[in-house]
Amino acid sequence: MSAPPFASQQRGVAIGMAAAAGVTIVAAIVALRWGGSLLPAMPTTADRLVFALRCDIPVVATLLLAIAAVASRRFFSAADIDGAAFAAATPPVAVGRAILANTHEQVTLAVFAHLALASVAREREIALVPVFAALFCLGRGCFALGYARGAARRAFGFGLTFYPTIVALALAALRLARVGASSPA
Repeated sequence: MSAPPFASQQRGVAIGMAAAAGVTIVAAIVALRWGGSLLPAMPTTADRLVFALRCDIPVVATLLLAIAAVASRRFFSAADIDGAAFAAATPPVAVGRAILANTHEQVTLAVFAHLALASVAREREIALVPVFAALFCLGRGCFALGYARGAARRAFGFGLTFYPTIVALALAALRLARVGASSPA
């Protein structure tokens, strides 16, 4: 089976990323509009940080699952069992390692972004954290399932982990900029 032409792959990636952006926007609007009323009061920064850490347990679990997937593939492969230092990885292990590397990068950014947002969030904005954590987990699943089938098939999953992180970081930066601008010099 030959790879699709580059322009076709680009279109597929653009469609997947646009769909992920759309889901992120809709989920953020819903969370901001109705999510805050479903959560308990979190009057202190410490309350919001603890809440964010709890929400990020499944996010970090995606990293654990990616590590376990590579370990399992190595364990059941005679060519891979000795590890990466001793032979080139077989395709299943190479795919697992690529998913693991990307998941590690995404988890690092997402957990930081969720904590940054929680540290400065207004009352309704804290509802974004569990929604973004859920999107992250869904996105990682889609990314892993689509990875071996090409860039277009993994784009939606990538976007669903990446865009919520961007929104969380941007909102945290905006809140910090406003606080800094209103502080006396």
